[in-house]
Amino acid sequence: MDKAPDDSALMLRYCDGDVEAFEVLYRRHNDAVYRYLLRLCQHRDSAEDIFQEAWSKIVRARGSYRPTAKFTTFLYRVAHNCFIDHVRRNKRHTQIADVEPDTQPDPADLPETETERSLARRRLEAALKDLPEEQRDVFLLREEAGLSLDQIAAVTDTNRETAKSRLRYAVAKLRAAVGEEST
Repeated sequence: MDKAPDDSALMLRYCDGDVEAFEVLYRRHNDAVYRYLLRLCQHRDSAEDIFQEAWSKIVRARGSYRPTAKFTTFLYRVAHNCFIDHVRRNKRHTQIADVEPDTQPDPADLPETETERSLARRRLEAALKDLPEEQRDVFLLREEAGLSLDQIAAVTDTNRETAKSRLRYAVAKLRAAVGEEST
């Protein structure tokens, strides 16, 4: 049984001209990166633009890529920086999201269960919107990208303790907001 190549090895193969290696990387990470950006900027059109910009930068950076950290750290750092650039270019990035992810109900679920999930999802999305941008970013990097605190610190260009503190505050605020609404 062959072990699938890791992300850094695939990126290095892409650097050497192997387009199929890039396609594997893209398939592995495109959904999670898109969800991260969508929840971070809360606007579908902006998320799509930033998503395209991030992957374009990955393509352009292939000649200078060096596997000094996990590929996902590199990828989310690029996506994060593209989001920051977008915010700087467009101050109206806080528009209300025009999507609700995961809205297709499982046919086996009862209508009451799906309604409860939908309400919980809306409470969470509303609570995410109310978080300060730095806390939302750290929370989404942890939840959507599955990054460690060290990787989050590298992506956000902060130290580990700052990332840990932001994550702790974000989780506490989300728990309080979701708990308040459900009582």
